[in-house]
Amino acid sequence: MLSLQLATVINPTPSFLTNTNPFKPKTLKPNPSSPFTVRSVLQYNRKPQLSGDTPRVVVITSGKGGVGKTTTTANVGLSLARLGFSVVAIDADVGLRNLDLLLGLENRVNYTVVEVLNGDCRLDQALVRDKRWSNFELLCISKPRSKLPMGFGGKALVWVVDALKARQEGCPDFILIDCPAGIDAGFITAITPANEAVLVTTPDITSLRDADRVIGLLECDGIRDIKMMVNRVRTDMIKGEDMMSVLDVQEMLGLALLGMIPEDTEVIRSTNRGYPLVLNRPPTLAGLAFEQAAWRLVEQDSMKAVMVEEEPKKKRGFFSFFG
Repeated sequence: MLSLQLATVINPTPSFLTNTNPFKPKTLKPNPSSPFTVRSVLQYNRKPQLSGDTPRVVVITSGKGGVGKTTTTANVGLSLARLGFSVVAIDADVGLRNLDLLLGLENRVNYTVVEVLNGDCRLDQALVRDKRWSNFELLCISKPRSKLPMGFGGKALVWVVDALKARQEGCPDFILIDCPAGIDAGFITAITPANEAVLVTTPDITSLRDADRVIGLLECDGIRDIKMMVNRVRTDMIKGEDMMSVLDVQEMLGLALLGMIPEDTEVIRSTNRGYPLVLNRPPTLAGLAFEQAAWRLVEQDSMKAVMVEEEPKKKRGFFSFFG
């Protein structure tokens, strides 16, 4: 039986993730025992070329909660910063912000967007610069367990994005907006200033139904550049036909594939430590997948898929119960 599984064509990995010479291009050698021909080339000898007009305002959304939006924002944002691009990550989840925890910056958030709009501080005072990568900054909408003023909405967030574009330090290359779960007022506020979106989903039917609804809302808001990130993928369950493959998800949603993140227990450890996964040494599979997704986001590229042979299920006969 055949099933659809994921493969990457031209998977760029930054040179600082390897111990080899970064100026010598590497090619994959085909495995004689494999029935598939390796045609991709790993490019270590160049920096990704930024595509599109800056700043790129990207909203990271899903509709369903718990699929990995904040984890994706933190890891992709820091991956972009490590590639040399200036990044501002906005936590648009009002009252339930978590992005500062994943980045380990919770003790340094003194001012938020609400204080900026009230005139209590300047915008540069509300921006929290990461000490590990100075070209990465965090901006929170509000403090935990607080409510936004009645007048706060999409226009206010558009003003914040415009202020980031016009600040004296220079316009950032990327503005990543961590969208809250659901499709209520918080969702509408988060997507208003964005011109492209990354839809995070998992290979289960509940997440896919919510993702399909969100795609319609994004297109109604004028966002046409939508890419998909499939999180928590387990190849063993896909081979056993217990989980939908990534290409099955792609065919259901009809979106370009930005990345596939495998299930990794190190994600929980890095979250509890406030240390993003992409900074781990040695890198994990999930960390490398986030790095490659960031590379594709820079160049507005996507992944492709091929068919792989699935492990056949063992049939149990009547006499198998007797050993």
